[in-house]
Amino acid sequence: MVIPLAAHFDLRHGGRWTSLAGGGREWLWSRHDPARSAVVPGSAFVDAGGIEECLPTVRGLPDHGDVWSRSWAGSAARSTASCDDFELSRAVTDEAGAVVATYELSADPGFRFVWAAHALLDLHEGARIIAPSGTVARLYPEAAPLLHRPWPDAAAYLDGTWPAPHGLALDRLGADDGTAVGAVLRCAAVRVVDGADVLSLRVEAPPDVPVGTALWRNLGGFPEGSPYRSIGVEPMLGAVFDLFEAGPGDAAMIPPSGSLSWRLVLAMERMS
Repeated sequence: MVIPLAAHFDLRHGGRWTSLAGGGREWLWSRHDPARSAVVPGSAFVDAGGIEECLPTVRGLPDHGDVWSRSWAGSAARSTASCDDFELSRAVTDEAGAVVATYELSADPGFRFVWAAHALLDLHEGARIIAPSGTVARLYPEAAPLLHRPWPDAAAYLDGTWPAPHGLALDRLGADDGTAVGAVLRCAAVRVVDGADVLSLRVEAPPDVPVGTALWRNLGGFPEGSPYRSIGVEPMLGAVFDLFEAGPGDAAMIPPSGSLSWRLVLAMERMS
């Protein structure tokens, strides 16, 4: 059964998605941090949950990009973030109960970037993530102690195969175990199953634009000293967290027209 979703936003604070709810369920995890309201461009990332817009990078500099820390202009239906090197617009509509965000990035032709809808979800321990079997899963060095093989010297990332790249099962969340692992799945859509509820997340882009889904499985392993549990399932353009590490085909690029458009589709079902 399709369950209509509704989204709410905080334009003043980075255009952040503060709610994605349907059928009596809130999908977005959040945590209170008073520092979130005081950030300015260039600030270190403050993790308040929800969905943050990360562009032109996720890791690296600026931390989580240059968009989340700026005030957006407009309304929930259509808003814009203006940065030094680009302008990002977002239009949000309803399509048969799904929330659809259509993005347009305007910048100089050749501008390279990574974008992620940095979605932190409120999920139970038994939740699981479904992606096409055999999907390439790019692991990052924090996963090294959990693998069945040594981490290659100086490697920024290591490619494996979903659902258990190099023996590390990532599809089921489980209880807190003190680990935190980041991965990028080379697929445009995933489904999150939590009990009877299913959330589908899909990014749609032109065929020459690399797409993926980032996964942040923090089971009480981050941050050091004050860890908490947070689960990120993040549709993205690009194939790396850090734009600086992007090789050929790992980042999106603005075409000669000076703008690029893509869509994020979020839909919910409830199984009987």
